[in-house]
Amino acid sequence: MSPVTPSPLLGTLLHGIGAACAALCYAPFRGVRQWSWTTYWVVQAAACWLILPWIFAWLTIPELAAVLHEAPGSAMLKSYSLGVFYGIGGIAFGLAIRYVGYSLTYAVAIGVSCVVGTLVPPLLAGQLGATLGQRAGIFVVAGVFLGASAMLATGWAGFRKEHELADARTPDAFNARVGLLICLLAGIISAVFNFALLAGQPIADVAARHGAGYFQGNVIYLFSNSGAFTTTLLYTIFIATRRRTWGEFTQVNDQARLSRNYLLALVTGLLWYLQFFFYGLGHVRMGQFKFSSWAIHMILLILLSAGFGVAIGEWRACRPATKLLVAVGIALLLGAVSLISYGNFLAAPPAA
Repeated sequence: MSPVTPSPLLGTLLHGIGAACAALCYAPFRGVRQWSWTTYWVVQAAACWLILPWIFAWLTIPELAAVLHEAPGSAMLKSYSLGVFYGIGGIAFGLAIRYVGYSLTYAVAIGVSCVVGTLVPPLLAGQLGATLGQRAGIFVVAGVFLGASAMLATGWAGFRKEHELADARTPDAFNARVGLLICLLAGIISAVFNFALLAGQPIADVAARHGAGYFQGNVIYLFSNSGAFTTTLLYTIFIATRRRTWGEFTQVNDQARLSRNYLLALVTGLLWYLQFFFYGLGHVRMGQFKFSSWAIHMILLILLSAGFGVAIGEWRACRPATKLLVAVGIALLLGAVSLISYGNFLAAPPAA
């Protein structure tokens, strides 16, 4: 068995790489032409939720066939089922971006997902009280709540930004009433993915016994991600039939454009999967308070997506007060990551 040594600071760095991949994954959609959102979404989903998990598991999990044979079927089924439910959140997340933009979607949906996905599992397991009984645990939980406050700041800044720029948009491009409701739905349901990963931990334990080491989490994605793809595929079949968009998969006005659309969708799928890959590498290094991995990943995702919004000019025409508000939110996000990382560092055993 390959040993796994806690290293919370390195784990945080790896979470940051994964969050950066997630923050950038929707950028290729700007180059897609003559495809509906649903067509684009199912192609990237096939990559990140169906194909890439098997490729990475085959490359990183020793004796994969034996692992799958020995792993408990109940854990596989539970992880898959929760992944199916998470897929609903993924669809809602993608739709929300259309209505309220990148910054507001990430701030609200990921903010809700952060709090629910991080604190509910230890609460249900009866471990939250014991965590708060430790000095290190207090830092971790305080960081989660500070992160929630930071999300409110960035979310409000995002709302102000979209409101200020609404006149420059097409009439149906911005709809806060619909978009915010979808964001809340996406956030609550997206938190289920963390539950799917926790449910699949017995599968990862088997992989660890076969020498998977830090890559053990990759085997869980075979079930959690395929569950999400099942939902996406059913949704696509319904929408494509209703809107008669099946032809988009095989023909557009320019066949070179069709190839480009597929390439951009596959790049999105790769970036989206890489967030899971680096999440797993970071998670196994977090030590005693592994449950905080979800919060670190989500907070860094919001932080980096806000930076991405700045880079592509989303905040350029905003009022000074709005720019100040997002700056405060970013500062609070940095403070939240620091608190959670420090708490995990305190709880980690001293290096040999």
